[in-house]
Amino acid sequence: MAYKKPINSKFFWVFSAPVALLLGAVAAGVIPSAAAAQAGPGAAVDLAARFGALEALQDVSLSPDGQSIAFISPSAGEGNDLFVVGTAEGAEPRRILRASGAPETLRWCRWANNVRIVCSLGGREEVNGEIYGFSTVIAVDAAGGNVKSLSTRRGADALFADFRGGTVIDWLRDDDDAVLMMRSYVPEARIGSLVSRDEEGMGVDGVDIRTAAIRRVETPRREAAAYLTDGLGNVRIMAIQPFVGQTFQLSETVRYFYRPAAGGDWQPLATYNILSQDGFSPLAVDPETDRAIGFQQVDGRTAVVAMPLDGSGITSVLFSHPEVDIDGLLFAGSTRRVVGASYVTDKREAIVTDGPLRRMSNALQRALAGRAVHIADESDDRSQFLVWASSDVDPGRYYLYAPAARQLRPLLADRPALDGMTLSPVQPITYPAADGTMIPGYLTLPPGRTDARGIPAIVMPHGGPSARDEWGFDWLAQYFAAQGYAVLQPNFRGSSGYGEDWYRNNGFQSWRMAIGDVTDGGRWLLSAHGVDPAKLSIVGWSYGGYAALQSAVIAPDLFRSVVAIAPVTDLPQLRREESRFITGRIQRDYIGEGPHLREGSPAQNASAINVPVLMFHGSLDTNVDIEQARTMRRALQNAGRPVELIEYEGLAHNLGTAEARTDMLRRISAFLPR
Repeated sequence: MAYKKPINSKFFWVFSAPVALLLGAVAAGVIPSAAAAQAGPGAAVDLAARFGALEALQDVSLSPDGQSIAFISPSAGEGNDLFVVGTAEGAEPRRILRASGAPETLRWCRWANNVRIVCSLGGREEVNGEIYGFSTVIAVDAAGGNVKSLSTRRGADALFADFRGGTVIDWLRDDDDAVLMMRSYVPEARIGSLVSRDEEGMGVDGVDIRTAAIRRVETPRREAAAYLTDGLGNVRIMAIQPFVGQTFQLSETVRYFYRPAAGGDWQPLATYNILSQDGFSPLAVDPETDRAIGFQQVDGRTAVVAMPLDGSGITSVLFSHPEVDIDGLLFAGSTRRVVGASYVTDKREAIVTDGPLRRMSNALQRALAGRAVHIADESDDRSQFLVWASSDVDPGRYYLYAPAARQLRPLLADRPALDGMTLSPVQPITYPAADGTMIPGYLTLPPGRTDARGIPAIVMPHGGPSARDEWGFDWLAQYFAAQGYAVLQPNFRGSSGYGEDWYRNNGFQSWRMAIGDVTDGGRWLLSAHGVDPAKLSIVGWSYGGYAALQSAVIAPDLFRSVVAIAPVTDLPQLRREESRFITGRIQRDYIGEGPHLREGSPAQNASAINVPVLMFHGSLDTNVDIEQARTMRRALQNAGRPVELIEYEGLAHNLGTAEARTDMLRRISAFLPR
């Protein structure tokens, strides 16, 4: 579980000496690129290398007995390693698994019991010219070895491709040698043989983590999308997402069914529309009250509601906020019991219903000087907790907490390459849009600056568009601030988190309002803060890259340069690209149709852009096809505008190597006016 809570405790804490196990060993051996980025006495500070370094810890898990930690740390390229280390001081980490990154990467690892760890690997593969993501679930001994695949076997006679490796949905603490998994099945048939397998779709299996032997729990169903358990080994909810007509395209409507606690057939529970967000979307089952807990729109904002598993359809509101959406549930323990919810106003806050956890969180925030605190994991007896804490000027670090001993031991910083650097506070702000609406956002000034007068500045719209920025550490904004820029991150209309009126049909269909809010942010930097108008730029990633390019279309004299990372550039082309996939119908309706497709496509209005454009894109991006950036480059070249596109071979949407990110930061710094 993870949550943040204001400080209100006077609890006293004893800090022990730092744990030697991770900081020295990992920084020296696991992430040499980050260690090399540390500047020694008298050495020049290579900001691009330090900020471009990947997080030292990509995932962390505490063993059920609290005696060991498993963590994933980056290696070369997109590869990463799984390490195990005892929690006793002085313990040395052991590498037990390596993913090469070509093509597989470790996504997460979690202890299934005290001697076996379950991991998910993922990557990308090109099949017949199309790029597809894949995943695989494996189990490995904590001492290393005995690797078993827990995913469904894919035979050579499969009738079509299905790259889903499955998901663990229940950790079965009463049977710690097995887990419950959603696993997908593909029918098989061999020409000239009577041997075939007809199973198709998503089912649930109990899988032995030592031998990979299975027992059938739920028969695969072609249109099944997901299953939920009560955390006690009982499958209680099934989601059905049907195909539309004769096409292999998913409907935007998800139908949920429940199984009574006493067993029996599946019964209708609720429906949810992915596009309109109407209806009830369950995320958990509370076995004590026999209710589903999930999200539903209440008075125009997302709330957490409970629905009895009796078919009545009656809901009761558990958590809501009058100004913003409730966007997160808080879970605890191996049974994933719901203990609260979280939301973001200026900063993320939480409502914690579990009294001991609430008191502990408050006390930890006090002990950690007001940092936002996440309880990342806990031992089964709750004697040990893995705690992560961060702030706007602290990228985050892990601690081991023993409540009985009142002991909080620091383990490892997320970004050791930034240790010792002065980072910039992030200020929640609002500014007026052209119609008078106050737009929320965040302003980051260079270290030591109290104003932005006369300095260069960057407007940095977020991706999504169904997303928002929030207060905390942002490696890209902090890099630009360290370079001397003021950075504005606007939560323009079209962002999520502020209710359906703010969302406005998303930032593609309502692009005029969204992009207008972004450009008004640039004007506010000029008028209210006095930034240098000759040094105002715009930088964005994904939808943010789209917003950066389209801002230069509608306000050609405002920004002096544009940086677009993995951008959408042509909306009709995006509709065509998405139509190739199973979610194509949903994406088509999300993007919409009409004049806004041409008018809102920067590639179709490239001649309006008057300033240099620099773009970056990974060749194996499954979020935004690299052809989007290539289309923009051609359009700008045909219009006689200066443009450069840097392509990173084999990388995905996040450009997930330290080498690529460092190179990108150096190129951006050389490109932007200063």
